[in-house]
Amino acid sequence: MTMRFVRGLLCSATVFSLAVPAAYAADTLGQPVGAALQQAQSALAAHNYTKALAAVNEADSVAGKSAYEDYTIAQMRAAVASQAGDVAQATAAYEKLIASPRTPRNLKNQMLMSEGTMAYNAKDYPKAVLAIQRYLKDVGPNPQMETLLAQSYYLQKDYAGTVRVLTPIVARTVKAGQKPVESQLQMLAASATALKDSTTATHAYVLLASDYPKKEYWALLLHELVVNTKIPPALQLDVYRIRLAAGDISTARDFMEMTEIAMQGHMPQLALDLMDQGYKQGILGQGAEAPRQARLKALVEKTIADKKASIAEDEKAALAQTSGNALLNVGYNYVTFGQADKGLALMEQAIAKGVTDPNIARLHLGLAQMQAGNKAAAIQTLKSVAGNNGAYDIAQLWVLKLG
Repeated sequence: MTMRFVRGLLCSATVFSLAVPAAYAADTLGQPVGAALQQAQSALAAHNYTKALAAVNEADSVAGKSAYEDYTIAQMRAAVASQAGDVAQATAAYEKLIASPRTPRNLKNQMLMSEGTMAYNAKDYPKAVLAIQRYLKDVGPNPQMETLLAQSYYLQKDYAGTVRVLTPIVARTVKAGQKPVESQLQMLAASATALKDSTTATHAYVLLASDYPKKEYWALLLHELVVNTKIPPALQLDVYRIRLAAGDISTARDFMEMTEIAMQGHMPQLALDLMDQGYKQGILGQGAEAPRQARLKALVEKTIADKKASIAEDEKAALAQTSGNALLNVGYNYVTFGQADKGLALMEQAIAKGVTDPNIARLHLGLAQMQAGNKAAAIQTLKSVAGNNGAYDIAQLWVLKLG
């Protein structure tokens, strides 16, 4: 029996061609082995996997088999076992074929892939992880197999493994200017949330909201910003502001807290602007708290008058300091007072001078440019924000809102 015949029957039974190199084309099968394999082929065509495997075992029991016959039996065993869903037998056959010099490299790669996908489909996720890791190591990156690897970790609730696999994949994809796969981002976000890793979860939700804009992603993203314990005090007001812009602020308490944070940051005009939005929406000025809110507003308005009177001296004092922190604040106040050109110039000068956190400073510069009506400059500045303390995520959300 020639190899041409066996190759034909095997190709019809497997998901890939089990062709062998031309150097072995003259190999032949003895009658006992060939007859048994023909029976296996007929049974497989009829989807009688028990009979097909029995025929393969009969061929394998023949004494004195040649290396070629042994190899061909392994081919048929792989074909039958894979279709029968017998992962153990199929994997054992694949391993034998992979180890053989008769198997071309491209087919070895397909067999490695099949080992991983079979284990995954059989819900043997630990075995799938090992097989897919081997494939990626031997063959190289493959988006489908990388997703399958992440899913294998995720479905066995190994969230740390899921994050470990997906984080570099997503970063590599973003760096290449491409959209990460939505399911990868969903798994990354859910796994990070389960691990209480708000920073990673927020990054994932930012990408989901950017590349796959859906209302639920925005809601989850804003929630992650609120619960992220790594958000520094310097960004608390910024969290409130992006929530306000996204329509996620609906209580008087939030408006009052925003106002107080802005006042503590020596930005009274911004505080008043935020209060005015609360009044405009009918959230402030209602109920038993209305008098207290009115008193706070009166204090804010008086502070604005005082700040306008002292801002020139504030500028002079800030310019004399070694860092640009105070100057950044002075510049932002100038912008809120309607002197945008002067204020933005001072903010840029402050960043060049040196500030505690350049990313937070660039975030605030972008917001000041937005307030000044320079949308294009604001987007460009916001896109330059980096870091992992929340400034990047907030900046990206503003880019989405402005875009």
